[in-house]
Amino acid sequence: MSLISELAKETKKAAQTLAVLDEAKKNAVLKDMAAALRANKEKIKQVNEKEVARAKENQLDSAMVDRLILNDERIESMAEGIEVIVSLDDPVGQERVIGTRPNGIEIKKMRIPLGVVCMIYEARPNVTADAGALCFKSGNGVILRGGKEALDSSLCIAEILQDVLVKHDLPKALINVVPDADRQLMQELMEQRDYIDVIIPRGGEGLINYVTDNAKVPVIQHFKGVCHLYVDKAADLDKALNLLLNGKTQRTGVCNALEGLIVHQAVAGDFLPRVAKSLAEHDVKIHVNDKGAAYFEGADVISEEGYGEEYLGLEIAIRVVEDIDAAFEHIFRFGSHHTEVICTEDKEAADRFQRTVDASVVMVNASSRFSDGSQLGLGAEIGIATTKLHAYGPMGLESLTSEKYLVNGTGQVRD
Repeated sequence: MSLISELAKETKKAAQTLAVLDEAKKNAVLKDMAAALRANKEKIKQVNEKEVARAKENQLDSAMVDRLILNDERIESMAEGIEVIVSLDDPVGQERVIGTRPNGIEIKKMRIPLGVVCMIYEARPNVTADAGALCFKSGNGVILRGGKEALDSSLCIAEILQDVLVKHDLPKALINVVPDADRQLMQELMEQRDYIDVIIPRGGEGLINYVTDNAKVPVIQHFKGVCHLYVDKAADLDKALNLLLNGKTQRTGVCNALEGLIVHQAVAGDFLPRVAKSLAEHDVKIHVNDKGAAYFEGADVISEEGYGEEYLGLEIAIRVVEDIDAAFEHIFRFGSHHTEVICTEDKEAADRFQRTVDASVVMVNASSRFSDGSQLGLGAEIGIATTKLHAYGPMGLESLTSEKYLVNGTGQVRD
């Protein structure tokens, strides 16, 4: 049996041990994991600093380097994310009543783990802790395959979590990391239908496409994050400017950063000069349509085909539209089903926007940067699904479970 097959088989077997763990035991393990991350933060940083240095030497783009970095704040965020998971109800075993049939058969549904989750990701070592904790609480084993840029950091974090599992007499294979980033091993991993139940890729569009095209196991997809802010004719422009700056400049290399700004023509004359001044102060490169070009000095005037880019940097595409319906049309064509935001004081427009726009997260008067599992109360997220089978949006504990039917009778037989 190959390395990958053996690893996948180990994780499948280990996952069976979670069936007998109650919520109190799971939470005790998770609390120790959070404490262990804090206790080992210097070790994590030492390993990570070497990887960041190599990434810079290899001239990786700034967005990739940003996702790779583990500093005190991000390690603390990982630990706090695990503690929030502790505070959440365990979905496994939760039942809901469907009803009683005329023949007396009682029907319920009960939440169950997916089984073994495989995470394939690039330059995001924090995923190791997030995925490990979420899968553990939701009763799933997890196999983590990080990119070569973050492999050492991922192995370091996984070892810390595995030590906690062993301390609690649990198999360390519950959280397994592929120790080699070789592409051929990843291909073999994606073919383990006997042992892996679902694959969740996190990374650039190229990685997502590769996994989707080559996997023989079901894949939860998130191709890219092209998020828009639509500034309505009834917007509070101070509020809109704050939402824009936070969404675009607070952290650029993430999928919930703003990549597009859509402005109703009724407020363009008042709003866009302020946008031009503020974005210039942050060195943001502007791409804009003809209607908005007059408000920006030296902007790149783009055609229809120029929209829909995921910049992951200090760039944004701006469009002036005649009404909210034109904004809908733009989002339908160029959005990525990730996050869309409206700024408006008109409740009817806000309600219509939330009902009409097809995105996994639709916001009114709130920054796109809140489209994140930790910010939405999930503790952490294992990924963001932008397709609708079986989850949509940031995936927390419940999204890592399915349901089975429980049918109880008193001897009924079918006529």
